[in-house]
Amino acid sequence: MIFADLLQQPCAWLAPGADTGIVVSSRIRLARNLKGAAFPGWAGEEECERVWQHLRPVLLGLKTLTPAFAFGMAELEEFERMILFERHLISGEMAQRGRGSGLVATQDETISVMVNEEDHLRLQSLTPGLTLQAIWQRMNTLDDEIEARVRYAFSPRLGYLTACPTNVGTGLRASVMLHLPGLALMNELNPVAKGLTKIGLAVRGLWGEGTEAAGNMFQISNQITLGDREENIVRTIEQIVLELVNHEKNARVRLLEKREIVLRDHVGRALGILSHAHLLSSKEALDLLSGLRLGIDLGILRGVDRPAVDRLLLLSQPAHLQQREGKLLKPRDRDRVRADLIRTQLAEARGQA
Repeated sequence: MIFADLLQQPCAWLAPGADTGIVVSSRIRLARNLKGAAFPGWAGEEECERVWQHLRPVLLGLKTLTPAFAFGMAELEEFERMILFERHLISGEMAQRGRGSGLVATQDETISVMVNEEDHLRLQSLTPGLTLQAIWQRMNTLDDEIEARVRYAFSPRLGYLTACPTNVGTGLRASVMLHLPGLALMNELNPVAKGLTKIGLAVRGLWGEGTEAAGNMFQISNQITLGDREENIVRTIEQIVLELVNHEKNARVRLLEKREIVLRDHVGRALGILSHAHLLSSKEALDLLSGLRLGIDLGILRGVDRPAVDRLLLLSQPAHLQQREGKLLKPRDRDRVRADLIRTQLAEARGQA
């Protein structure tokens, strides 16, 4: 697969047709390192390059990753690396890497492996909806396939050794992305987030660690990886997510019952601005598209389907916009192009083009 082919398909976390209303996507990530090799943060460029050249053919030969594609970070332009980031195939840190780091992923983008990010290997599976149990099985299988071919850095007492102490043990992060506009509009999001933090969960924005909330999208994940079994971590996250889904559904019911005018105004304003704006920042676009999503889910907004809105969540991101235009754009130009894209595609979706 060449890079252009990647852009002709929907990304794994926003697959059309999937039931991705409140629960947008699920992800399992495993951190692993090679025995006897310096962690990437301590290794020089040449050692990282040796690790990448060793692991690339190993990963491409694995059954679970077939059919796969591979990109070395040094092979890609900056905006191409950012496209991979926007598609949740690599992290923001990985997008800044160069020679000695790379990505191997299945062609449907549901499984990806970052080589020489913070750890030698970051295995990830990302699929739409609440699918933690299924993708944990896939990750476990992939992990076994790799471990049959390379030696991991492992301590009988501590478990898998990782660059960051918070990942030591299982090395597992289970996370779910949720769309929670009901709780946000009922001003109940902050208490919920504080409650999740108190029980050892992390609450992050759409693009993961260090990012602010946008579009009422939140990633919920475990923070503890040591002293518990992988199955228990996955089960706990899944149970908590189901509780959050019920809270969000309840908030939406109360919105309809007690604040219907406010709700309809919120959705209507979002549609009005997106349909007529000529300048839109990335965050503003995400926040307004969140309003459309909520209106669609509650049956308030007709004539636009959720897959059309979800496509705009991705296509309106900076790197995808620039790829679409075929050139780098200044921030103000991106705001103009973003508004034009959303305005045009919404009109087409509503049969008004």
